[in-house]
Amino acid sequence: MKFISLFLTGLIVSISARALPSRFDDIRKSGVLHAATEGAFPPFNYFRGKDLGGFEIELTNEIGKRMGLKVDWKTYAFDSLLIGLGQHRYDIVAASHAVTPERALAVDFANPHYCTGGVILSRVGGPQTIKDLGSKVVAVGVGTSYAQFLAKQTNVEVKTYPKDLDGIQALLAKKVDALMTDKFVVLELKKEGKLPGLQYSDIVEQEKIAIAVHKGEPALLAALNKGLEKVLADGTYTKLSEKYFGEDIRCK
Repeated sequence: MKFISLFLTGLIVSISARALPSRFDDIRKSGVLHAATEGAFPPFNYFRGKDLGGFEIELTNEIGKRMGLKVDWKTYAFDSLLIGLGQHRYDIVAASHAVTPERALAVDFANPHYCTGGVILSRVGGPQTIKDLGSKVVAVGVGTSYAQFLAKQTNVEVKTYPKDLDGIQALLAKKVDALMTDKFVVLELKKEGKLPGLQYSDIVEQEKIAIAVHKGEPALLAALNKGLEKVLADGTYTKLSEKYFGEDIRCK
């Protein structure tokens, strides 16, 4: 869903090579798990007034409870999240990062907490398959994995925008031919009535989404995975998923 450039990946790897020893004992002693997210990606992490909420926020809070920790949240621009993780500004990042080989060089990932995929949004009659995108101008969110995916496609002109809504406005204004984004984002926008005269495709690029952890923190990673396992098993995950999506979105 979201992507970080190879240049930044290299920077994070360099930082990780000088990382401090595991700090999980200190985290447990403090009772606080410091987490970072974007806060601008509904329905997963976003502000409702001054309150940060969303599926990922609630889910991570529940995982924290199973770990015996309180989760303290901070929000940053998406492009800076994994860089900050590499600099130990916080303990984890929960911001709908897709697990990719490039990112796995820079961070470790917990087990996936949901699966999703990219869809193509276009005006009625517009492109709906990857093949259809040839010679088209396609909008995509800056820093997303879809930008990388589209860059590999032949004859596709990619334009990046800060947010999906900016790309949608460009689509409605006929400045671009299509937008590629996450299917759950599209479903949320549809529910809010923000897709007038637009259509969307089936999933064209599947992804697994996971919490990112600084390299070399096996104890923290194991505790997160155990916490997620408990939330999945005790019915909490299903309730949260039904609340936000009307279905269970765990990876099958």
